[in-house]
Amino acid sequence: MHDLKPQIACERLIKILRTKGISDERVLNAFRKVERHLFVDPALRGQAYDDNALPIGYGQTISQPYVVALMTELLQLGQDDKVLEIGTGSGYQSAIIAQFTRRLYTIERSRALGEAARKKLRDMGYQNIVFKIGDGTRGWPQHAPYDRIIVTAGAPSVPKTLAEQLAESGRMIIPTGDRGRQELEIYQRTESGLEKEKAGGVVFVPLVGDHGWEE
Repeated sequence: MHDLKPQIACERLIKILRTKGISDERVLNAFRKVERHLFVDPALRGQAYDDNALPIGYGQTISQPYVVALMTELLQLGQDDKVLEIGTGSGYQSAIIAQFTRRLYTIERSRALGEAARKKLRDMGYQNIVFKIGDGTRGWPQHAPYDRIIVTAGAPSVPKTLAEQLAESGRMIIPTGDRGRQELEIYQRTESGLEKEKAGGVVFVPLVGDHGWEE
């Protein structure tokens, strides 16, 4: 945190997010409530409130704050929404989403990461997050359909399994493209099918699984 107190460093980050176009005050307030330095390696805590992705081990990262904010804003979350998150990672995005919604189902492929995130979020008092270790590209059919789906890894294309688990008028945010760079896409389910919008270039780790990339 560059010797700044977390609250001061966080406010500085929020100013950066505003300049980049994040305007939903609910999202910015969620950033105030969820202390990002608690989700990064202690050796990297001085960078916790910089607008950068950071490594969390096992070939994974905690996403850049701007991307977390953008995806959260694009989800247009409501308090009664049931949300599916693919890629728990550090648990930071999960904690942000949990500020908004009654129930979040989150899946992590790495057992070590998933169990660490579960313990951390349980210890922090989150009661509205349900965890699973497994292949996120399959979704979580037993709790479907979902009002919102967020995928925090880059897919070669939209997994059909996830599209099928999206509720009527549901909304999905997913990065698709090649392994090195993707386009952030928004899918809205309408009476005529899935409508797609694009929201800019991003870089995520690959979405590995049956309906994603091979390991």
